[in-house]
Amino acid sequence: MNEQLATFAFDPELSPGARNAIETCLRVQPEEKTTIITDLASLEIAASLAHELRQRAPRFQAWALEELASRPLRDMPAEILADMETSDVSIFAVYAQQGELRSRMQMTDVVNRRKMRHAHMVNIEKRIMLEGMRADFQEVDRISQRVWELASKAREIRATTAAGTAIHATFTPDYKWLKTSGLISPNKWGNLPGGETFTTPWNVEGRFVIDGVVGDYLCARYGDLRETPLTIEVRDNRLVSAECANAALRQEFWDYCHTDENSDRVGEFAIGTNISVRDVIGNILQDEKIPGIHIAFGNPYGAHTGAPWTSGTHIDVVGREFNIWIDEFQIMERGEFLRDSLAA
Repeated sequence: MNEQLATFAFDPELSPGARNAIETCLRVQPEEKTTIITDLASLEIAASLAHELRQRAPRFQAWALEELASRPLRDMPAEILADMETSDVSIFAVYAQQGELRSRMQMTDVVNRRKMRHAHMVNIEKRIMLEGMRADFQEVDRISQRVWELASKAREIRATTAAGTAIHATFTPDYKWLKTSGLISPNKWGNLPGGETFTTPWNVEGRFVIDGVVGDYLCARYGDLRETPLTIEVRDNRLVSAECANAALRQEFWDYCHTDENSDRVGEFAIGTNISVRDVIGNILQDEKIPGIHIAFGNPYGAHTGAPWTSGTHIDVVGREFNIWIDEFQIMERGEFLRDSLAA
């Protein structure tokens, strides 16, 4: 796969985002080894990333999933997991298929155990490379740090939208808030493009109007939900109802959130901080970084937050144009951070 990527033609407009990934976000050093995991649908982007690696740290091994196993994957191929055991950095640039979450969790288990710097680029596409991946990640990190400072002390966070969202979340000091701004460290792998601060909430109550996107494979299937929002109710941190004009979306979402005993439990409460992301594009990888609130049902990333429970599923839900209060301090109005809220 290394030789194929070396000769694969890619749009040079991908280079700034790829360079941001390798140099700014992952800070790959010349002596380090990198594992690139990609698939046939993502070869152009993988080629742009490999090109930047060759300029900076040429010791890498690239793998295409379809060359090792049939898809959708049940398990991450053993060859990839073994290669990761000898790498300092890993990049996952793959178009996900239904039922593959288990294989990705096997991969991140290795990342977590070995404390690798890992860029998670699930469903990466060209538009994201031209938008979210061109962010000033130093500025995104500054904003994320400020939000983390406020949120990590919060007793409660309230959020509303003009579309009808009204949620109230409470928190426990037993669960950590984390910052994934795009500057990836060995302590927490991160999605690219980065830009969020999150934790596992103690409790969430209220209505959430999903007029942005839903996550996992449903995102590619249903895209931007502005015209057909999915409205959910959460009580005692569990999904209790879902309504949508699109009956198929409603049923698939409901079934996904009832896969196992904790699939309907809010495992993540996050504030997006990537100010270069201005609107929904129908791709959860970028859309969840929009300044605002998103929550996820299922896996709470307990290895990082400290939550003692788990789930085999994880699905994010994103809305638009939030008003946010951390305790009684308003930090956002109609999707824009308030200047005073970001002052140190």
